[in-house]
Order: sequence, then C-alpha cells, then structure tokens
Amino acid sequence: MKPTIYDVANEAGVSISTVSKVLNNTGSIAEKTRKRVRETMRELNYQPSVVASVKKRIQTIGLLIPNIANPFMAEIARGIENHVKQYGFSLMICSTDNNLKNEIEYISILKQKYVDGVIIATGLKENKAIKELLKAEIPVTLLSRDVSSLAVDTVLVDDFLGGYQATEHLISLGHEKIAIITEDINFPTIQARVEGYKKALEEAGLEYDESLVFSNNISVDEGNQSTRELLTSTSPPTAIFASTEFLAIGAIQGARELAVKVPEELSIIGFDNTVLSTICDPPLTTIAQPIQEMSEKVVELLVAEIENPKETKQRVVLSPRLVVRKSTSHI
Repeated sequence: MKPTIYDVANEAGVSISTVSKVLNNTGSIAEKTRKRVRETMRELNYQPSVVASVKKRIQTIGLLIPNIANPFMAEIARGIENHVKQYGFSLMICSTDNNLKNEIEYISILKQKYVDGVIIATGLKENKAIKELLKAEIPVTLLSRDVSSLAVDTVLVDDFLGGYQATEHLISLGHEKIAIITEDINFPTIQARVEGYKKALEEAGLEYDESLVFSNNISVDEGNQSTRELLTSTSPPTAIFASTEFLAIGAIQGARELAVKVPEELSIIGFDNTVLSTICDPPLTTIAQPIQEMSEKVVELLVAEIENPKETKQRVVLSPRLVVRKSTSHI
C-alpha cells in the first residue's frame, strides 16, 4: 500500500499542513523540521501524485456554498479559509443560492481556473456538477452533503441525532404538541433531522402530526410566516423546532408579532449555533454543529487528496450537541 501524506506526518511527528508546505516549498518552517520531513519521505518512499503536481498551478481551492448570507455558511467559509491558508492555499468562494444552473456555471469557472480541489457544501440533489469535477480529475470533498453513490471524501454532522436531541429536549420540558419548520425536506440533511424528530416523538409515545410540519422554508420571513400560521391554527403548538437558526429567528419574530411570549408561552429551538443564537432576544437554545472541527477536517481531507489521491475515501460523521439558552422552558 502506497504511503500517504498522513503517514509522512505521523512518522515525522508534524501536522499534515507542515508536510504540505514542505512539498510546495511554502510557509515559514524551521530548516530542522523541513529536513526531518524530507528524510521521512525518503524513508517511506513517499511520492506525491504526479497528476496533482501537474495540475497545481494557482494553489487555490474552490468552495461552493448555498448562501454566503447564511451565518452558518459564513462561519464555515471563514473557518475553511483560515485552514487552507495554513496549507499554503488561497480560497475561491462561490455562492450558488442552491440553484443547479449557478452550481454548474461555477464548476465550469473553477475548472477553467485550474483549481487544485473543490469543497462542495451545497444541498442540491443533482450530482451532475460533482461528476464533472471528478471526470476532470479535480479532487472533491463534500461538506454537510452526502452522496453515497460517488467515491468522494465526506464530512457530515449526525443530523438525525441533532433532530432527536432538539425534540427530546422539548419533550423533557413537558411539551407534547411540537411543530417543526424546515427547509426543503427532500435534502438528505433535512430528512435526517426530521427523522430524528419523529424518532423522539415515537419513543415518548407522541403522535407524529403532518399538520405540524412546515417545509420549504428558507428565509427569516418564511420562518415568521410559518410560525404565525401555526400559532393561529385551531390547535397551536407549544413548541417549535426550527431546522436552521434563520428559521428560528423568524419563529421568534412571528411569535412576537402575535404577542406570544417566548419561552413562557412558546418554546423555540434552532440548529447551528452561530453568532445569531447569542445575540437574538431571547438567546436561542440550539443544536450546535462543530463548525471549526468541520472546517478543519474537510480541508485536511481535501489537501491529502490533492497531494496523493487514494482509492479509499473517508466518511467522517461528527456529533452535534445541545446548547440550552433562554428560548425554551417548561410548559
């Protein structure tokens, strides 16, 4: 089995970014460390990918995200940018608005720019764009998007567990009528959160009620509208699980417009744990995604693939955690 950049880093006792800098002759590294890394490469007979070396023209990684205005994606992009710099790369960010046409156009641009690799964090179900990159032998790593039919490295959060944790928290506070406001329910990540919601209800002996499921919401305004519809129904919920913090903020606004107090009369929980969750009123109880760990891992996997492509790909699933603030309370 051919040695990888991971093997070199482990044997030399340095980080993968240090090995990458030695390979690319970038960054400030002590000569003693540089020498040790090179000696380790010789001892392991490590050979960087010829294809990757030929294609490496601008030391740039592309990042496809659905919306840079989304605080979660903005924090992800910032984390990725910080980590790619450590490896001597720059970052080209493309915001697609989850539009297939935009995604394909950006893929075309990235191919023309001869980027060294691409991180895809969009939620589209169509995989044509990814296949185009792989066909062009451009390394690809997926973030918060799972495509089991393609051999690519993937970094995910356990969305099922997150949905379960959110709903279980509300149930533990005595809530039985719990609504859920989501984005496109056909996205695998959203599907998983909804399945976690269903499982928590089932285990608590509570009935899953489709009339309490409002999907295809994206913006704060849509979260607001869905919440007002729920609260003015004949049988309003006492708690809402919003699949993103944008939607949770909208839910808080919708409740306020109807003079429904949060959390005294309505508990609301979100998903992401960005800066929004701490500055809204009340501060938002949420399911935290490990943003920095996600950013670091997806860059690490992509750089390793750039330096030395491998047949076996990794699927890394990270755990979310419940962060309790002031938007939820006992019924």
